[in-house]
Amino acid sequence: MTHPSDHRCMARALQLAQRGLYTTDPNPRVGCVLAREGEIVGEGWHQRAGEAHAEVLAIKDAGDQARGATAYVSLEPCNHQGRTPPCTEALVKAGVARVVIASKDPNPQANHGASQRLKEAGIEVQSGVMEAEALTLNPGYISRMIRSRPWVRIKMAASLDGRTAMASGESKWITSAAAREDVQYWRARSSAILTGVGTVLADDPSLNVRLDDAERQPLRVIVDSHLSTPDTAKLFASAGGVLIVTTSEDKNYSERLRSAGAEVMLLSASTGGVDLADMMVRLGQQEINEVMVEAGATLAGALLTANLVDELIVYLAPHLMGNQARGMFNLAAIEQLADRVALDIVDVRPVGRDWRIQAKIVRSASRGG
Repeated sequence: MTHPSDHRCMARALQLAQRGLYTTDPNPRVGCVLAREGEIVGEGWHQRAGEAHAEVLAIKDAGDQARGATAYVSLEPCNHQGRTPPCTEALVKAGVARVVIASKDPNPQANHGASQRLKEAGIEVQSGVMEAEALTLNPGYISRMIRSRPWVRIKMAASLDGRTAMASGESKWITSAAAREDVQYWRARSSAILTGVGTVLADDPSLNVRLDDAERQPLRVIVDSHLSTPDTAKLFASAGGVLIVTTSEDKNYSERLRSAGAEVMLLSASTGGVDLADMMVRLGQQEINEVMVEAGATLAGALLTANLVDELIVYLAPHLMGNQARGMFNLAAIEQLADRVALDIVDVRPVGRDWRIQAKIVRSASRGG
């Protein structure tokens, strides 16, 4: 039975979970509150992998008031021994009377029998309160558990007529400083930044998070079929790991890159180069939840064509660059409107003098998911 205060308390749990947006990787972002008669008596949120889970921190915060309280958790409590003990046992030991869960945990190891264990201890369990809001907090974790691959978002900076660079390749700067700073927060929440070797050769980017309070750096992943990445690239001089994904069996050059600080992943070739679908599965196996793609039109188009993109973050600048400038995506000719890539725009907002559009790829039966 839903109580009048359930949504209010769960909304607070979701607010707490949001605090872990940049730090919990590869774990999910989770918040928990304990309440008695609608009044919150304890709060907690998961901060880092290997540290206490949200439920344990909320119980500690509540102290003796945890007994008989209702626990509101944004993700189903774990019921297994991982880096930390099972949260179901902590809730049972604390003597809570009721547990309200926003969303199920898709990890079969983490949630196996969680609700049943709580019910066996005499605890009332209710699920699905503000489930949609909870799911949006952990798209990468959920994708990795259900689809065995990360959530993939492409970031693009473009003019109002959809151009990302002049024909010469000149692109600094299309968007404003405010937009470039906003990108840093998307990088900070990502497990990995993905680009192609062409971008590395043309721009020599660092692809790191340049925020003063950044606690972690994402893995930089370079798609480099023929091993053209220079071992002097700026990537190797900044914090964060570097992964080179290639089809080349050049052991000597692979060793040079390893000496520079890279991990080299050898994959079988597919049409046009690296098997991108296989690469995403391998990244999922490395506990990569969210991938931010910052690449040129060729790799971005190939990922879209392979149906590996979930979301677009597009910054549109208030100017026009003309039809000779470079476009956002290299896609095969689309002959019919029915074959276009459909998008669901979920957010539009001004960022400095630019506009940021957040859109999700619409999955159809023919495109799959």
